[in-house]
Amino acid sequence: MTTDTATLDIELLRQLRAGSAAAFQALYRRHQGALYRFALMRCGSTDTAADVVQEVFMGLLAGSFDYDPLRGQLQNFLFGVARNVVMKLEEPRRRTDSLTGTEGEDGELDLGCDESAEPLHRLLGNEQAEQVRQALAKLPPHYRDAVILYEMHDMSYLEIADICQVDIGTVRSRLSRGRAALAKRFAGAALHIA
Repeated sequence: MTTDTATLDIELLRQLRAGSAAAFQALYRRHQGALYRFALMRCGSTDTAADVVQEVFMGLLAGSFDYDPLRGQLQNFLFGVARNVVMKLEEPRRRTDSLTGTEGEDGELDLGCDESAEPLHRLLGNEQAEQVRQALAKLPPHYRDAVILYEMHDMSYLEIADICQVDIGTVRSRLSRGRAALAKRFAGAALHIA
């Protein structure tokens, strides 16, 4: 994100805090899609992802977040808030899963396929996307965050470190271990298919 877009975000946030509905709509349009995709890949449920985005923007609208432009870009801050909301929503399931030794339901995935594509091509694309989503869902959350933010949102190590509130070395380690776990999972899947 360039300095101009960061400056625009700060100006829109200032207008939002002054009561401008148009500023809220502009901020929502600018950041909703990326936040939704992150939440969807992070939690696997379209409904939960929509709830996460709603909670992030309602908090922004209510002024309940202490965003400081001197500490980084608004986009990174919003990703950090979305990550925290997802973690809060996952906490009861993680407690239950650790007690029962089971994994929770992943929910639906809206793949948004092109309707004009050939049915076989769409089916294969859907299957591959579902395999990636399932593999990501099996990663520990701290690895999943690093992989999703780096690979799917093209964020830098520094931006991910800011969002996840860890140092850059930890981001590198989590990304490396997350990629290795995904590679191992896909290598194992390839062996079972052959």
